Amino acid sequence: MKNLIIDIHAHYLPKLIVERFDANAASFPNVKLTRGDKGVTLQFPGGEVTRPISPKLGDLEDRKAWMQQNNIDHQLVGGWLDSFGYELPAAEGLAWSRFINDCMWDGLTEETRFTPLATVPLQDGKLAAQVLEEAMKKGFGGIMIGTLPKGQGGNLDDPALDPFWEKASELKAAVVLHPMFICGEPRLADYDMVNAVGRLADTTIAVSRLLFSGHILKYSGMKLILCHGGAALPFGLGRLIRNSAISHGKYADARKGFEAMFFDSCVFDPDALDFLVKKAGKGRVMLGSDMPFPIGDPAPQNAVANSTQDAAERGAIMGMTAQGVFSLRRDLCCDPINQK
Repeated sequence: MKNLIIDIHAHYLPKLIVERFDANAASFPNVKLTRGDKGVTLQFPGGEVTRPISPKLGDLEDRKAWMQQNNIDHQLVGGWLDSFGYELPAAEGLAWSRFINDCMWDGLTEETRFTPLATVPLQDGKLAAQVLEEAMKKGFGGIMIGTLPKGQGGNLDDPALDPFWEKASELKAAVVLHPMFICGEPRLADYDMVNAVGRLADTTIAVSRLLFSGHILKYSGMKLILCHGGAALPFGLGRLIRNSAISHGKYADARKGFEAMFFDSCVFDPDALDFLVKKAGKGRVMLGSDMPFPIGDPAPQNAVANSTQDAAERGAIMGMTAQGVFSLRRDLCCDPINQK
């Protein structure tokens, strides 16, 4: 393995999506893209207009400058969750996912410091499996999925999604699970709590269902990676284990499922990172920034450097583990920034 520092949690939305939209719009007529004074927005059936697309999502020069400043050699980039379009009818969702993936791939073809993560039409398990297989064959590093497979709801343990999980396990795919929104919770309306708290609650609920349903153990070939340090799951693990115990075999073993997952390091605090490694185990945590969003970690290596982890575990977090979890691009730039 190369001595590379790899950020496994970042977001990218290529400018090609806007540039190519009009020529492809007939394939997904229920996607509304609006170019306005405040930027470009999207809208899907039954949903509100998205936030304007942040220019930083597609600004690779600014991103590379940030990576240089933070001594990050390579970045796994997933899409923007607001753009995944899980609300679309299945056939349109298929076309929209393929469109996003094509734009991601073409936008990064010459950018060897980035490995793209594909999106899939999670609203349909069979079609999601199909797009996953296409993406892995093409050379994507894995996929990024949201917590709400219907866009405004739904559960990841829905039996209709079993074909997707089966394919992910068969392909030994890296599946980065990213929170979306807690729907209909008015207490999150202030203080930007949707980002600060809501996304953590969203991950905790969605993954708890996967733990109790046994999905993580049943589809053990896949590598499930949780963003934001696994949200509240590491701290609440004891309670989940107790819930499994008192179910008298009705629920899967939460501890075993937890031990099978991977986590990013985006917890901002070295004490929290130490706790995460202790609960998750060595070799289960990878560097993550959540960039370019403001709530992301602007200096993601600091928490690792200030933790109590030994040199071997710091190396694993910084990039060694990621090289075994993700299918990094074959033409990966081999000139580490941190060794220049």
